[in-house]
This record gives sequence, structure tokens and C-alpha cells, in this order.
Amino acid sequence: MVKARIGLLGGSFDPVHMAHIALANAALHSLQLHQVQLIPAAQPWQKGQLGATTEQRIAMLQLACAPYQNLIVNPIEIERGGTTYTYDTVSQLPSDNDYFWILGSDQIQNFHRWHNWQGILNHVNLAVAQRPGSAITPPPELDQYLRLHRKVLHQIDFAPTAISATLIRERLQQHQSVASMVPQPVVHYIEQHHLYQP
Repeated sequence: MVKARIGLLGGSFDPVHMAHIALANAALHSLQLHQVQLIPAAQPWQKGQLGATTEQRIAMLQLACAPYQNLIVNPIEIERGGTTYTYDTVSQLPSDNDYFWILGSDQIQNFHRWHNWQGILNHVNLAVAQRPGSAITPPPELDQYLRLHRKVLHQIDFAPTAISATLIRERLQQHQSVASMVPQPVVHYIEQHHLYQP
């Protein structure tokens, strides 16, 4: 039986934006994946209080993914609750698929500081996309580990974009348009629920 190739894109998605969806679609094609699962974090260990509730973040993700049959929202971390560690998530996944954890090049520089990062690599392949201002080259600790265990750092063909959730939240607080950065159904949802207001 052929294993399904599944991309995993984690994040706070506070809110989900065009770059998230573009990255998921780029990974789908670059890595010849069957699907990409977008995994909203319950409470990311490296971030403070989030601007939207877990229910609102899932609802926005579902609206953003709706036009794409190969993009799926996986609420595994929300359902588990508590502080979110990637190792806990990947060790809970069914073992009969090939998984690709999707990262920006900014995150790859810190990956070796993640909780049980070697354990994560027992469950997934790493796939990296270019982000503005950071190299796609892994730091020495990660590079050495990948070579030692004959693992490949997969590269996603993706044009870097400067869109970020922080920028979107700032614009919304200043009552500025985010229509070019956020899928239209998500813009409507944000307005309807008065999210990210000052």
C-alpha cells in the first residue's frame, strides 16, 4: 500500500492569512503531497495571550481552507488543550503516513531549541520555505543531526512574502484595510465578530 504524503502546517493562525494558504498550496505542489493539514495551536509555548478564541481561529481557518479540497483543518492540538508542543502532536499522528512538517526559514534557525526536537524528527520530515531576511540553511546542530541520520531537508518552492499576523492585527487596530492580506470570507468573519479591535 502506498503511504499518503501529508504536509503539516502548525501555527497560532491569529488570524490565518494569504501567506499561510499560499505556503500550504506551494508545499502541496512542491512536495507532491496528498493533503496539507493546518494545525492551530491551543496555547503556543513561545507566545502570549492570543487575540481570538480557539473556536474563532478554527472557524477562520475553515473559511480560508474551504475553496481548496486538499487543505484540511486538523484541531488535534486544540482538542488536546494546554501548552502546545510539536512533539506531542506528531507522536499522536497515525503512523501509516509520510509526514512533512512545514517551516519558514526563520523557524528552521531555532528548530534545535524546540522541545524534544530529535523526537519530532523520528515522526516527520522537515520541509522549509524561504521567509524574508533569513537563510534557508539549517544551523550546525540541525545540519549535523540530519546528515548523521541520513535525513533530507526538503525545500518548498515559495516566493517569500512579508505578510504576518502581527501586521494584520496592527492594521485592524488602526481601522486600516487588510483585504489584500486576508481571504475575503475571513475579513467578513473578523468584521462580524469585531476581532482585533483596540
